[in-house]
Amino acid sequence: MSSLGPSTSLSPVDQALLPADVRAGGKQAQQLYSVALQFESMLVDQLTTQLAQTSGLDGSQDDSGDGTNTSPYASMLPSAMSQAVTDGGGLGLAEQLYQAMALQQKAAK
Repeated sequence: MSSLGPSTSLSPVDQALLPADVRAGGKQAQQLYSVALQFESMLVDQLTTQLAQTSGLDGSQDDSGDGTNTSPYASMLPSAMSQAVTDGGGLGLAEQLYQAMALQQKAAK
């Protein structure tokens, strides 16, 4: 397994799991794909944070109304859900973003 780049906070990605066009595109394509993965990860994190707040899973809507029944683990739930979605392959948005950015780079040349 190899990392997509030293600046990413994402887990290392197995080269076999990268889309074929990213593997064939070389280091620059992998860096571009890394940016797309980072964006998707940030989006998933925002979505899971909003989900937890809206559903009350973060403890903000407990029955007492004063937040005293909040589990100490409730604040970790959005991050755990986000990481699980990302580790499970994400939403598929990274591939679409990569293709759009690659087309834009080709057009700019």
